[in-house]
Amino acid sequence: MEDEKLMEFGFINALFLFLLIPVLCFIYFKYNSNKKNSILKFSSLKIIKNENTKKNTFRKHIPFVLFVIVLSLIIVALANPQIVTMGVEKGINLGIVLDGSESMAASDYKPTRLEAAKNAINSLVSKISDKNNIGIVLFETGAGTVSYLTPVKEKTLNSVASIQQGNGATAIGDGLSLGIDMVSSILEKKRVIILVSDGIHNSGLVSPEQAIQYAINNNVQIHTIGIGSDEPVYLRDDIYGEPQYAELDEITLRNISDSTGGSYFKSLDEQALNKILLDLSSNMEYETELSTIRDWFIGSAIAILLIDMYIIYGRYRIVA
Repeated sequence: MEDEKLMEFGFINALFLFLLIPVLCFIYFKYNSNKKNSILKFSSLKIIKNENTKKNTFRKHIPFVLFVIVLSLIIVALANPQIVTMGVEKGINLGIVLDGSESMAASDYKPTRLEAAKNAINSLVSKISDKNNIGIVLFETGAGTVSYLTPVKEKTLNSVASIQQGNGATAIGDGLSLGIDMVSSILEKKRVIILVSDGIHNSGLVSPEQAIQYAINNNVQIHTIGIGSDEPVYLRDDIYGEPQYAELDEITLRNISDSTGGSYFKSLDEQALNKILLDLSSNMEYETELSTIRDWFIGSAIAILLIDMYIIYGRYRIVA
């Protein structure tokens, strides 16, 4: 993402003071007009003409012009102008919450859903800026931290490689809660979670609804990626000989993303998953920084004011 610089004002109402400038100009020129008429009453026309030839009309008004410039700079300074740098200044805290439950062993992704997700996460980590912190949470029946927030890509990649397929149930709420705690641990960075799961919540202490509220309270944005096929995928037969299937619960995943200001993506194969994760990294919202430039305007106003005073009172003044 390229940096884009804009300007904002911390106290924009101060700019209404610019309305004083036309009033001051009117008063100034009205005063000078009255002064000229007063001179005409008590002086001969010849004297006036001689006076006008001695003084350049423009030079006569230089102090007032400089005064208006000084006043304008002070008004802008009062409005507290700030340069807004949008892009990669602060980066983000990105938590990838990965489903490692038994359903992720389904082979509709090659070689499995979990291995395809790991490959896609590796692509994301390799592309993302070093200014971002990335952490990995893995969940099945419970949840655990695979890699804490770090800007060191090699550490994250090694952690992803160590992830093994689990055989437990799916505790989405627990995984999200742990991910929320992790991305909230470093302040002054945007908090984002990418949840990669088939969405079938059937275990854990925290429900998806509770995790959503926890994310909202901590200002965490959650993007969800539904990994699975349109039709149920055979996993195995249970102890009673009944076939077990892996399914995709898009309703739960959409609810999580919609409620936290994120987006839901449906991935149907490993190539699509790679594209989604890479697109998320390039379109992520980044923090902005505000750098005040008020002092520039104050300094310029002081410098011009000193010049103005020299013109009026200096040894080589050009205005009597």
